[in-house]
Amino acid sequence: MSRYFTYRSLDGLRTDIEARGLDIDLADGVGLLLQPLRIGPLTAGNRLAVHPMEGCDATLDGRPGELTFRRWERFGAGGAKLIWGEATAVVPEGRANPRQLLISGETAPDLERLLAATRRAHRERFGTDGDLIVGLQLTHSGRWSYPRPLLAQHISPVDAVKHISSDYPALDDAYLEQLEGRFAEAAALARRIGFDFVDVKQCHTYLLNELLCARQREGPYGGSFENRTRFVRNVVAKIRSLTGDGFVLASRVNVYDGLPFAKGADGVGRPAVSGPYPWGFGTDAERPLEPALAEPLRLIGLLRDLGVAMVNVTLGSPYYNPHVGRPFERALVDGYQPPEHPLVGVARHFRAAAAVQQAYPDLVVVGTGYSWLRHYAPLAGAANVRAGRVSIMGLGRGALAYPDFAADLVERRQMSDRKTCLGDSYCTALMRAKNNELGQFPAGCAPRDPLYTAQLKLVKGGADVGSRRPAQP
Repeated sequence: MSRYFTYRSLDGLRTDIEARGLDIDLADGVGLLLQPLRIGPLTAGNRLAVHPMEGCDATLDGRPGELTFRRWERFGAGGAKLIWGEATAVVPEGRANPRQLLISGETAPDLERLLAATRRAHRERFGTDGDLIVGLQLTHSGRWSYPRPLLAQHISPVDAVKHISSDYPALDDAYLEQLEGRFAEAAALARRIGFDFVDVKQCHTYLLNELLCARQREGPYGGSFENRTRFVRNVVAKIRSLTGDGFVLASRVNVYDGLPFAKGADGVGRPAVSGPYPWGFGTDAERPLEPALAEPLRLIGLLRDLGVAMVNVTLGSPYYNPHVGRPFERALVDGYQPPEHPLVGVARHFRAAAAVQQAYPDLVVVGTGYSWLRHYAPLAGAANVRAGRVSIMGLGRGALAYPDFAADLVERRQMSDRKTCLGDSYCTALMRAKNNELGQFPAGCAPRDPLYTAQLKLVKGGADVGSRRPAQP
């Protein structure tokens, strides 16, 4: 395995960025990230966020479990003032795994206890939670739903990932119309529970993301841009009709899907498709390795006009091109080594968020792609805020490894290099592991959290995960 993160100093990182010709700036301090930010009628006490990170640790009927409470309480005490609560299915058949959260009348009291515990942990550490904003991501997993795949359309190279036959039926229009109402009901329920906002999830090739690129689908939800955005526009309007204008709406959006990759003979990822790729949202069909942001920017403009106050910008699919979404150091056991230096992927994330922020300066834009930078991440975040390229810096995997990263920035003005995410993909290995009695292992940071070190040792092939550092090449 190659080691990519070899920097002994900030100057070393800057030198490598310059040598690669990448548009990544690093500030000298983190003060800009510690300033408050207005989000609709709310104020976040700083510009640091925890991305929606699933732990795959709910009960089989979708209620938060013991480890769910542990993770959310750690985030609550961690100091970030925006906690973007994890993917929570709005219908049972739309869960991505048997231990994903589900929002319903039956699970609402448990979600309310989870939210209260998160806020209590924040108050106990910081004295108040008046400037803490906590939301919930509403999802339908579509083709990645664990009971059975639920497709918006057939995409032959992606169908092959799960061995879906060409005659497998796609969802009909009646199901989608009914689902619009379920998203709206779930949002209204989240508001009654006490969440400050909901995210209508449109990323990582789950159902709403797939609808955005459903050019081959017939009927009112496919073909034209107007039809492909019909579902999310209807959902936002229906949420507004149930919640009124005072409730904050957000969306995590894939602005670039890319195309599927597969492991080559040398272990490195290679495009699994040759020639045009007409299926990706934000993807140039003739040059699919290149983002094409015209449609994503148009979508985000529509969402803003409909009252969406905050957008979380992300890329790729964890199922078939993980290097795009989360630049990594170590591949999964059955995955590929990255086909590019991770800094290239970091820069791609930063450019995408900047394009959105600069197109819509009044929109709160949350940026992704920081975790691989480890303890230098906040310097990149501060530089992007200073340049007007993003409103908030968020950590996903980085927050699983280092839930109190924001507290260290507030108190010490720096992150510890001994607590950061190593980009080694063990959290994903746990998420993908199914061989226990619940059909799903809980996911967390094995190198940094002994609880998950023990979990991964139960997974076949996971006996080497106790190391605090990546394996040497």
